[in-house]
Amino acid sequence: VNASMGVMLETTADVRAHSGGRRKTPGQRLNTIRNAGELGVPFTTGILVGIGEDWRDRAESLLAIRELHKRYDHIQEVIVQNVVPNERSAFEKPDLETMRRVVSMARVALPEEVSVQVPPNLTPARELLDCGVDDLGGVSPITDDYINPDYEWPALRELGDIAGGAGVPLYERLPTYDRYLPDELRRESFDGHVADEPSNGGAWLPPAIRERIDADDAHGRRFRAVARRDGPLSVPE
Repeated sequence: VNASMGVMLETTADVRAHSGGRRKTPGQRLNTIRNAGELGVPFTTGILVGIGEDWRDRAESLLAIRELHKRYDHIQEVIVQNVVPNERSAFEKPDLETMRRVVSMARVALPEEVSVQVPPNLTPARELLDCGVDDLGGVSPITDDYINPDYEWPALRELGDIAGGAGVPLYERLPTYDRYLPDELRRESFDGHVADEPSNGGAWLPPAIRERIDADDAHGRRFRAVARRDGPLSVPE
């Protein structure tokens, strides 16, 4: 059981990067996102910039995500990620101006309740926050980025400086966003749009996950502290 799930759409376009032995089919990824909505799973997706797509492709990819969210209300966040050089590809990293434009496009195209995220170990996050970024994704002080192991996570102090420079407080969050939590678990200061009921008639938070959050142990207390935003690095109650 997962609190939330995700898969990168990358692009709706038919690009060379998706061919060959590592073939990726945009239609299958859209179906995965659609299935998650039908099953009431809070979901993360995103686009990959610099794999051969053009500006129209980027816009169409964002609009495809928006349409699925309008139907199911299940998209928590959309990642805008630039391609980075590695041993598997020869793509060039998009320049800063391109990334600023794409992030701005995402913020305009997506509903307000959908967060726009950039990965701080791959993108110049400090220069993108004013384009609509409100999430820095999952970072870890003890593990590598398993997808891009050559790119280290920034230190938590650096993330705090980046967020503070933009006047945005840095907090931990649960893998399920506030708007999908039951009222009694949602922080009092939350003033956003509460998610509609899942189309399958269930709950956004699976019973097994709810039990872990409610547990009277160190893990449950920590989960509840994070949900309340007790501090930048939340501690058990």
